[in-house]
Amino acid sequence: MGTVVDDAASAEFHAFFERHYAELSRLAQLLTGEPDAADDLAADALLALWHRWDRVRAADHPTAYARGVVANLARTRIRTAVRERRRVALFWSQREERTENPDVAGVVDVREALRRLPFRKRACVVLRHSFDLSERDTALALGVSVGTVKSQTSKGVAELQRLLGTRAAPRQVHAAIARSGGAAGGNR
Repeated sequence: MGTVVDDAASAEFHAFFERHYAELSRLAQLLTGEPDAADDLAADALLALWHRWDRVRAADHPTAYARGVVANLARTRIRTAVRERRRVALFWSQREERTENPDVAGVVDVREALRRLPFRKRACVVLRHSFDLSERDTALALGVSVGTVKSQTSKGVAELQRLLGTRAAPRQVHAAIARSGGAAGGNR
C-alpha cells in the first residue's frame, strides 16, 4: 500500500499525463512524420518521466523536460530508420539489377512452392540459397543449431523438388530460388 507521498506523486504525474500527453504525441508526430508512431513515442517518453518523476517534478520546467525526452526518442527513431534504409539500400545495390532472359513462370512457381514450406524450412532454404549465408550465419540468424540448418535446408530443398514436380539437382533449385529474389512470404 502506497504512502501519502507516493499517492501525491502518482496523482501529480497523472495530472501531468492528462495535461500533456496529446501535446507530446503531436510533437512526436511532427518530428518523425509518423502518425502511427507518435502515440508510442509519447507514451515511452511519459514512462521515462514516471521513472524519474521525483527529478522531473523538481525541475524548473517539467514540460520542457518532457519535450526534450520526446525529441531524443524521435531522434533515435529517425536514426534507426535511416540506418535500416541504408542497410537495405546497400543490400540491394550489391545484387544484380537485371537477369538475362528471366524465367518468370519458374520464379512464380518457386515462390509458390516456398510459401507452402513450413517457416523454418523456408527460412533455411532462402537464407542459404537466396542470400548465400553460410550454415553458421543462417543458424545465428534463426537462433538454431548448425545441425538444424543442415537438416531443414536439406528437407526444404527435397520438398521444393517434390512440389515443383522435378528431379532437378539442388543446383537448379538454388538457381530458381536465387532468381526469385528470396521473396518467401506467406504461411508460417
